Amino acid sequence: MPRLRALDPEQAPSGARALLADIIDRHGDAGPMVRTMAHSPALLQGYLQLSRAMKRSSVPRPLSEKISLAVQEWIGCALCLAAHTAAGRAAGLTDTDIELARQATATDAREAALLTHAVRVLTEPASITDADIADLRRHGWSDRAIADVVGLVALNQLTGSFNLVAGLEPAQEAATSSS
Repeated sequence: MPRLRALDPEQAPSGARALLADIIDRHGDAGPMVRTMAHSPALLQGYLQLSRAMKRSSVPRPLSEKISLAVQEWIGCALCLAAHTAAGRAAGLTDTDIELARQATATDAREAALLTHAVRVLTEPASITDADIADLRRHGWSDRAIADVVGLVALNQLTGSFNLVAGLEPAQEAATSSS
């Protein structure tokens, strides 16, 4: 059950009102997470900016979805897992790819190294060493991709944590989207 209620643009604080109205105008709906984030204009603006920026990540979309699945599995956000499972399928991931990603691994050693790194960025960033970064480079990952992983993890931390605090679950998304 939601702990925070989703807002319509006219209910949102002035700083979030225009952002929310723009999203609804462009997409027809803003979804329960964004509509609930509208309680905090600063949070909503930050989320939207980070989300747009990470779409320009050097990490290929299918791998980006695998990273999201690995991180959200750790965080425990069912809404995010459902969303990234659907997005992963749309990006061409198989059921096996999705299951392995949720375990922070992949059949490809290069991808598995980056997925393991992403979970470490989330869970124990202070433990990452020069040798760990060198290992990622040996797997062919550029400094840009390594940096982009931090952004992808941060975005997933934000959305997963917000959804858990707000009490948003997949059932609410389906019910809210259809109403």
